[in-house]
Amino acid sequence: MAKVLIVDDSLFIRSQLDRLLTEHGYETVLAEDGEQAISLYASARPDIVLMDITMPKVNGLDALAQIHVQDPGAKVIMLTALDQGPIASRAVHMGAKDFLVKPILPANLLMALHKVLR
Repeated sequence: MAKVLIVDDSLFIRSQLDRLLTEHGYETVLAEDGEQAISLYASARPDIVLMDITMPKVNGLDALAQIHVQDPGAKVIMLTALDQGPIASRAVHMGAKDFLVKPILPANLLMALHKVLR
């Protein structure tokens, strides 16, 4: 199954997504901020990235831009809080394939992954 890079500064969210995806057969790689995500994308070459927007060091939008420099075809789904709709829309214009609003329902996440990976 596909390899997913999970990027979120919340250990709880990373762990929750990791558990859900591994239970559904995905291989996972975890990063706690955009800086790690950029580095891990280069070395791990995931099939898809789940990335929070608001993070320390390098935020999700800047990491998205850097990942697209490495791989213009990168598949990235942005994760956003309820009040970040305009920023999430900007991420889609920057090349994100989709965005999900936290808290993320497992069925919605699995459906989004399946849709983007097709």
